[in-house]
Order: sequence, then structure tokens, then C-alpha cells
Amino acid sequence: MTAPATTGSRAPRDGARRAAPVSTYRLQLGPDLTFDEAARQVPYLASLGVTHLYLSPVLQAAPGSTHGYDVVDHGRISVEMGGRAGLERLAECAHAAGLGMVLDVVPNHMAVPTPAWHNRALWSVLQHGPQSPYASWFDVDWSTDDGAVLMPVLGVRLGDALAAGDLVLDEIVVPHVPRDAGVADAAVDGGTPTTVLRYYEHVFPVREGTEDLPLAELVERQHYRLAYWRVGDEELNYRRFFDVGTLAAVRVEDEDVFDATHALVLDLVRTGVVDGLRIDHPDGLADPAQYLERLAQRTDGAWVVVEKILAGEEQVPPDWATVGTTGYDVAWRLQQLFVDPGGRAGLDATMTRLTGAPPGGLEGVVEQAKREVVAGPLYAEVHRLTDLAAAVCHDDPRLRDHTWRGLHQCLRELLVAFDRYRAYVVPGTPPRHEAVRAVEEAAERARVHLDPQRAETLDVVVDLVLGRETGSAGRRREPRRDELVVRFQQVCGAVMAKGVEDTAFYRWTELVSLCEVGGEPDRFSVGVHDWHAFAQRVAALTPLALTAGSTHDTKRGEDTRAALGVLSEDTAGWARVVDAVRAASAPYRGVLVDGLAENLLWQTVAGTWQPDAPALPGADTDVERDGPRSASGAIDAERLVDYLRKALREAKVRTSWTGTDEAYERAVKDLARKALEDPDVLRAFERWSHDHREELRAASLGIKLVQLTAPGVADVYQGSESYGPTLVDPDNRRPVDVEDLARRLARLDDGGVARTLGDEKLLVTSRALRLRRASPEAFVGPEAGYAPLATSTPCALGFARTVSGAARVVTVATRLHGTVRRLGGWRDHVVTLPDAPTGWLDVLTGRRHAAGTVPLERLFEELPVALLVEDGDA
Repeated sequence: MTAPATTGSRAPRDGARRAAPVSTYRLQLGPDLTFDEAARQVPYLASLGVTHLYLSPVLQAAPGSTHGYDVVDHGRISVEMGGRAGLERLAECAHAAGLGMVLDVVPNHMAVPTPAWHNRALWSVLQHGPQSPYASWFDVDWSTDDGAVLMPVLGVRLGDALAAGDLVLDEIVVPHVPRDAGVADAAVDGGTPTTVLRYYEHVFPVREGTEDLPLAELVERQHYRLAYWRVGDEELNYRRFFDVGTLAAVRVEDEDVFDATHALVLDLVRTGVVDGLRIDHPDGLADPAQYLERLAQRTDGAWVVVEKILAGEEQVPPDWATVGTTGYDVAWRLQQLFVDPGGRAGLDATMTRLTGAPPGGLEGVVEQAKREVVAGPLYAEVHRLTDLAAAVCHDDPRLRDHTWRGLHQCLRELLVAFDRYRAYVVPGTPPRHEAVRAVEEAAERARVHLDPQRAETLDVVVDLVLGRETGSAGRRREPRRDELVVRFQQVCGAVMAKGVEDTAFYRWTELVSLCEVGGEPDRFSVGVHDWHAFAQRVAALTPLALTAGSTHDTKRGEDTRAALGVLSEDTAGWARVVDAVRAASAPYRGVLVDGLAENLLWQTVAGTWQPDAPALPGADTDVERDGPRSASGAIDAERLVDYLRKALREAKVRTSWTGTDEAYERAVKDLARKALEDPDVLRAFERWSHDHREELRAASLGIKLVQLTAPGVADVYQGSESYGPTLVDPDNRRPVDVEDLARRLARLDDGGVARTLGDEKLLVTSRALRLRRASPEAFVGPEAGYAPLATSTPCALGFARTVSGAARVVTVATRLHGTVRRLGGWRDHVVTLPDAPTGWLDVLTGRRHAAGTVPLERLFEELPVALLVEDGDA
């Protein structure tokens, strides 16, 4: 049923023949979805056709965690989810239904929880400092702050907190929870009375022998330094996850730390509870290749994918022991495959009319955002880099005249100019050509922004970050030089993530669906031939990597992006909608509302409009509608307001998480709420939805079918098997009504007619997943291939999945349906189906088609997509 895993494009490691998934279904576990509750979904998921459950992180997380990426104990399965016993019950249930399990692993960081004792390793470090047995776990610079870990948790400056009496000594019982605790016995197992320093809900250990000192002196004598929260961006002395001070980086490059933090996960793989692993953010590690190699050795070559953002045509480094990425590179190309290239000018005109033309276009927006994060939330990281470079230069007489200021300027400009997450330079190893080119090209871009007198300093910086010999002869492998090589790459990733993904992509509103995690919005649209070339490359290089549509991290779900893509197919009509809703909302649109918020608001309403909601009075539609009745297809006001608040704070233009403009946010919130109550606004969006319902139908079903049948292991995010226009977390992590999905699937299986777009998507998803499960050799087998099909129009995409060159499965999808409609239908356009002695059967409709030339009008008579197998094989 399944094919052996490979490492990149290489053969299985050391002859290992572990089974790889054919498809996965992502479950967001947590207090609202425990292991036992997930087990109750197994019959439905087996019926849907998936082969593996894909679990979010399951290790013990910080109190109140809703996602699991804030681990506090690597040796314990989440008590809230059901403990190890609950996980094993889920595995037993899944295996009994023929399903495997994939686990999300977080190696890069741990939580700095409140209270801190929940992370016992961190608590030990705070209590004992460098002498703690866990001191090697965390990437702390003990040379600063008199050997104290900076804890920027105070709401005021330290002196004010002392004067106000906010810091007090207290005695608490720090509970001991056994590592094999389950739900029933997770309560306190004894405990230790401990003197602590308390600041509201925060508690910290008190260094032995300092309990009786005056409070101000006691505070100074600890292995941690309490500080005002804003100090963290300028003086933080431990590496963190991007700019998140509550997530401290872990040094898994140390083999002892790796073994300690991975023992439980490795045991889950060894005992067969878990069949594969998804690695979160390997770019944050000191040496991702070393980590993955070690993981492969310890798991005997298990199937492992990595969360990796690839820039442009960048590839996963060939020395990584992984089958490939989690599929961001597939997701953005799929989205842009269904975007009309001719729509860019119109959407750009609307954005410019509302927001003004940003200098330098998207490139200028990205550069400005990166400059802001380098100078702001990531200043401490850049400062530490500069200190390292300055120390290296000071120790070498030939480099001593390169000043701290000059090095800081050059590092800053190089980080801003760097166009990817890192270069993958390993100290002591000659860098790959791609790494050298990435750094040197960034240096040429940086040079333009530097005084010519800094040219030699920039050359030194480039040599240092590439691990080259520079300065005195033979000066290459030194601890500080090696550390600089590694840290520069780790900071590169943070600058890209915070500057591009979390800032610029919230500022650029030309077509907001393109501003996705790992996306390339400047590519706007992907043509059929570009898609075929990409798919063939995936089939050749990473055939067992994940393909993604929606994920827990996407800023918008796949259906929201599909609906927004339709804007590109009728930009003149969209401009009229914007004019209409602006005119209607003018009386209550406050003067503080800017164009960024407006363009984001109107696109978000359009993207999240439910096409199967009942028509509004006066909307002049003739659509037969089924399903739950509501006042309109508009998004719930609370969901919209919460999303706008998060998006605008991430954009950091008028408001931010650390500098909230309450008046501005209130004005935007009021506009959003009143717009959703305005009949004129709602009718404008209803008319848009009605007039473009077939374009949306084609895009939603087409994107899903292509994703599920393209090269790679198909991933389905929870709930995305049906139509669901979701937004960024926590919106996309809401509970899924699995009972409703199961009932609808059963009705479709019994021959019931699809009543809504959601039903049609469920039909497409289930039939594609079942076909993958029944014929894995065509999708993930060693002889599986991808062959483009000839069509007479770029509005139809066709390809075959082959086995040893022979077509076994055929996908044909409508793209740019608006163009088809404007041209009066498919007319004489055709697709050429491969040879098949008995012809082809569409498993979605039951229709039969002969091999050879087939009119698209006939193929798409019932649905805008077709999934074909050789007649007699179904």
C-alpha cells in the first residue's frame, strides 16, 4: 500500500525500507482535541481515504498552550491531551483502521513559561546559573550581565518595581510531576517548599545563600536579571525563536542535549507508535544538516519532512537527510496557478488608489520592513553578531582597524539584503556554490547602501560569514569565527521571518492572498508550463515531500485564497464593488481609517464570503441554496474584527503589539462592524459572490484536486476537505464539526447529490484520497511519474500520474474560468487523454470518456474538474 521512504533524491539510507505516507490529515491537538477525541475521528478519516494522521506537537507544553510549540518538558506527553497512555490508545485505534501517524517535532526552542518552574530545565538554569546541569541546553551568553540570564518580564523599570513593592519574596511548593504521569495521576506527586521571588504571576528561584539579603541586593545576586520588558529587544543575552522572548532556543547541536530532548520522540518511533516526523523550523538550528543526519541515524531512516521556506528556485540542501519540505513551495504555486496574470494592473490600481503607491513596490516594502526589524525587535541579535565580529577583528592585528560601528553597518545592510532564510555554511567545511553566491549577491546589494569607505569592512564581513581565511594567514577555525558563521545564518532567518512574513506581507495589499507563508507575491501568477516544470522537478527530486493547501500557519486558508484569486479575473468588476462599499460606508468611516485597513477589510470580506448562504433581499440572484440558513454569507463580525486587529498590528504601520493605537483600532473595528450591518454593503458582496460563483467553484475544486494528485504526499489540513474560508490562527484552528462531515460523506457515498460547494469539495477530496490509497504506486511508488497532457487552451490544466511511463490516473482542471465565460464557453477546445484500451472513467461523476481528443465542454459538463482512471480499474 505504501512506498519506501527516500532521503531527498537518494536511495533509502542503509537499506532501510520504512513505509512512507501516501497522504496525511493534520490534526491540531490541544485541550479542545485530546487523543481520545482524535481517536473518535479515526473511522471518518479512514473513510475519507487518508493513510496517516499528522499530529501537532504532543510533548508537555506551557500552561494554557493552544498549539504545543511551547514545549516545557521533552520527557512527558501532554497531560491535557491524555498523556502517553492516551497517545498509545490513539495509535492503536489508528493502526487498527490501517492508518499510520506522523508527529510534529519542535527541536529549536522551549517555552519560558509563567510560572517558570513548569520548565524544569530552565528553572535549574535560573537557580544555578552556569553550574546547572542544564546550562548547556540553552544558548546563553554568560559573559554579559555578570553571568545572569536576562528576564525582561517587568511592566515597569526595575527601580520602579522595587519602589512600588511589586517584587516580593514568597514560599511555594514546586510540584514534582512524574514523567510517566497520565491524566489521573498528573496532580502533585509530592513537592518541594521553595523560596521564590515573585512578580505578580511570575515566580523565580532564589539563589542559595541570598534569601536573607535586602531585596535590592538579593535581586542583583541572582543568576538572572529581571528587567523592563522593552529591554529584551536591545540587551537579550539568550537566543530565542525570532523575536519571541518567551521561546528560548535549545542547543540540539550538542549531542547530549539532542539525546535528552529527543529520547521520548525516538522511543515513539522505535516502538511503532509514530511512523514519521515533521521537523519544525530547522533553519533556527546551528547545523540543520547535522541534526537531520543524527535524527536519521537514530530512527533508522524514518520518513522526515522539514518546515522549510524556499526562496524562488532555491532547493533543499542535498546533504539534508529529509524527503523534502512541508509544502509551502507547492502551496503558493498552486494559488498563483489559478490567478489571472492580466489582473495585476487593475488590482494594483485599486491598491494605489486606496493606499498610495509604495516607493519601490513590494521590493521597497520588504526592504523597509527588514530595516525596521533589524533596528527594532531584532536589535539585540544584530548587536551580539557585531560584538562577535568586533572581537574577531580585535584579536587579529590585520583586522583591528575595522571598527564596531563599521562592522555593525555592514552586518545590518547584509542582513537586509539577504533574500533567503540562510546560506547553510558549516564551519570547517567548504561552502557550497549556492551559499557563496547567495552571500556575495547580497553583499553587492548591500554595498549600494554603504559609504564607499566601508567597502573593505564589508569584504571582511563576507569572508567571515562564509568561513573563509581573512586577516592573518591561517586564521580561519577559531571559536569566535565559527560562532559568527552560525549566528549570522540564524539571524538571517529571524530577519526574513519577522521582516517579510510577519510585516511586509501584511502591508502589501495588491492581492492579499498571495502574501502567504513562504509565498512569492511578486510572481503574481504561474502559467501552465511553469507549473508542469515545477511538478516534474518535484517528482524527480522530492517525490515524498508534503504538498500543502492549508496549514496551521497559513495567513488564509486555501478557500479564502481561492476566492481572493477570483478578484484577478474581473478587476473592473472588483473596482466597482470597492467603489460601492466605500460610498455606502462613507457616513460611518472614521477619518482615522487608512487605505491599508480599507483594502484589507474589503478583500477579507470578499475572501471569506460563504457562497452557499441564502441570498439577501434585493440581491437579484437565482441561486438555489441549501444548508444552514443565516442572514448573509458574510463572515461573523467577531472573527473579522479579531483578524483585522492581528493583521494591522503585524503590519506595524499605525498600530502594533508593542505600540497599540487604540483610537485607530477602534475606528477600523467600528467600520468593520457597521459594514457587516449595512444592507448596501452586504448586497454589493452578495452580487459579487453570485456573479462569480462559477469562477470560485472552479478555483476551489481545481486547486484541491491538483494538490491531491500532484507529485508528493498529499496533506489535508483539518476541515479543508470541505469548503471553509478561514483566516490566520486562531481562526484556522477552530474545532471542526467532524460529525457533520461524516454524515455528508456517507450521504455522498450512498449516491446523494452534492448540494453545496462544500459537498463538491468533500466529494473531490475523498475520491482523490481513496484513489491515492488504492493506487499508491502511481503517486509515491518508485516508478511513479508525472506527464503533462496537451490542451488547446491555457484555461485547462491536465496531467497524468504514471507508473513506469504508463498513464494510470488523469487530472484535468479548469483554471481562469472567468476567461472561459467571457469567450462564450469552451467552444471547440479539447484535451488529449492518454491511451487506454478500455477508455477512461471519471470517478467524480461516473462518466466515461474515450482515449484521445475529448472536448472540454463534455469533460466538464457536471464539474469543473475531472479525475480519471482506466475504465474497469475503479
